[in-house]
This record gives sequence, C-alpha cells and structure tokens, in this order.
Amino acid sequence: MSVIEVTNLSKSYGGRTVVNGVSFTVDEGEIFGILGPNGAGKTTTVECVEGLRVPDAGRVRVTGLDPVADHARAARVLGAQLQESELQDKLTVREALELYAAFYEKPADWRPLAERLGLTAKLTTRFGKLSGGQKQRLFIALALIGNPRIVILDELTTGLDPRARRDTWELVEDVRANGVTVLLVTHFMEEAQRLCDRIAVIDKGRVAALDTPAGLIRRSAGGTVISFTPSAPLNDRDLNGLPALASVEHKDGRITLSGTDETVNAVITLLARSHVTAHQLRVSDATLDDAFLDLTKETSA
Repeated sequence: MSVIEVTNLSKSYGGRTVVNGVSFTVDEGEIFGILGPNGAGKTTTVECVEGLRVPDAGRVRVTGLDPVADHARAARVLGAQLQESELQDKLTVREALELYAAFYEKPADWRPLAERLGLTAKLTTRFGKLSGGQKQRLFIALALIGNPRIVILDELTTGLDPRARRDTWELVEDVRANGVTVLLVTHFMEEAQRLCDRIAVIDKGRVAALDTPAGLIRRSAGGTVISFTPSAPLNDRDLNGLPALASVEHKDGRITLSGTDETVNAVITLLARSHVTAHQLRVSDATLDDAFLDLTKETSA
C-alpha cells in the first residue's frame, strides 16, 4: 500500500525549474531514499510532500490527503526533520519535548521516546549545549512525538562524525522497526545503501533512476572493479578486447578495469597467457557510489 504518491511534480523559482516532472510512490513500512547531488531538487520535492511548498504542477498525496489543501489532517500522520532546524539555545530538551507534545491532540509519551533516543540524561541540558549528534536525536524525537505514520528525514547526518552518523543510522532502523514509514533524503551513498529499501536518484530536477540499492548497482556500467600492477606491460589491444569491459584506466603503472565476473576471468587468463604477474591484485564489487556516478553522468549528457 502506497502512503505517499508523487505524480509529475514540478516547481520553479524565478523562472528556474528546480523540480521537473518527478514521480514516485512510497510503500507503507519501507525506508525510501531520495538521493542526489546538492541542488538536485531533493529538498524542494520533500517540502512539497510536507505541504511547505505549493507545487506549480503535478499531484502529491500523503495517505490520500493533499498536504497543502488538507494540511492540518496531513500533519497528524506526517512528522518531519527539516534540513535546517534550530531551537532557542536556552530551551532545555525537556521543555522542547513538552512544547512539541502540546501541539498534538494525542501525542506520544515523550519519556519513553527520550529513553529510546538516548536523551534521558540530557533532559535538563539546554539546546545550545548539545552536541551535533544529540541535536539530531532531539529532532528525530520531535518528528516522532505526534505519533506519525510517516517521518521525513532530510539530510539527517550532514555534519556528523562517522560514529555519530552510524549511531543515527541505527536510530532510523529502530524507527522503521516500530512501524513508521521513513522518507530519507541524503547525498551520502553509504547511508542510502545501508538503510534504504528503494531509492529514487534525482539529478537536475528529474528522476534519473528508481530501484533497490542492489538494482541500481546492477545498472552500473562496471559491476566489478579489478586493479593490479603488472610485472610487465600488457598489450592495450588485448585489454580493450576483454569481454564485458566497461572501462580501462592506466595510472602510475597500475591498471584499473571495470566490468563483470566474465572480465575478471578473462584478465586472469590474459595474465597467464602473457606470463605477467599481477602485483597487489584487488577485485571488488561496484558500489552505489559507482552507480550514482554512472546515472548522473547519463542524465547530464
């Protein structure tokens, strides 16, 4: 069952088109990612879903509701952590939780919510004294305090150190485990690959691809990367003739090839036939980062 439906969404500012015909659906219970470079139109898209922006064209529905025309009803089922969020520096964590709880007719009990998010020991701490990771935990709590069916998290881990980022990923997985659908906006490939069930790659205001992380990786021109330093030169014609080869690069005496498992087998055969030893041989699978670069390159062509 789809809880978010976006159809042919378009939005322009000052004659510049930021979102151009974007369409996707989000199923109940999934973590759906929107991935793209800075300025791709990700935040404008989710602000239309949140009802914070009025689309120029297209249709947006959140659990069947128009988030602009039915904003009050949509707000009861939708929680959001905005890309840029701040609170009064002197406001304590407890005061923030109590304030936001007062906005809802049937809010979640903020005490177990604070416990689950590791905020209990910080209830008397003022917002201005919280670390970046603690602030993000608080904003997740505030997004969840209305007992939403859906939560939108926009650039949740930007500016966090690696440990805080991974702790936040665990929190997102915990949120989904508790029955909340998550729409996650990010430009971190590792984050999207770790968390998302499906991903829409947005570039230059359009959906460049929509698939599972594994499906997007399979679309990559080179699903497998082989790199090595040969003990003797290899014939370029032999390298370029390798089956399923996507690319070949020479740098500082090292050869890097992109292809498939078939390419790997052919490289090994070529090395044996040429009596060449492959020093520091590395074989690795393509990542979401590789797929993203391929997809956005195609979009900009």
